[in-house]
Amino acid sequence: LQVLGTVMTVARGNPAAHEVLVDSWPNFGIVLTRLRPEEHRDPRDHYTNQLAVFYRDKEALRVLLEGTEAVDRARAFQILGLQEGLDEAVREVASARGLHVE
Repeated sequence: LQVLGTVMTVARGNPAAHEVLVDSWPNFGIVLTRLRPEEHRDPRDHYTNQLAVFYRDKEALRVLLEGTEAVDRARAFQILGLQEGLDEAVREVASARGLHVE
């Protein structure tokens, strides 16, 4: 329901200026929402640069965090999500890259 709500919000005018990235539809493994790149104002503002992630496949989460361009590591950002394993995956990938996670 969270994913469908996000997709519907974007489809109906997108008042929050977000974009939805999905690996496949409707049988997705992972969905990421983020502010459209042209809306970014400050690369140090992790409140503006929020990413929301919903996943069915933990491996898809790891692939997203490890090697895609969907997450811009040149700017501060927050990843929002409530699913089991998110914190662990973020910390593992950050540690492997020598990055700090709060």
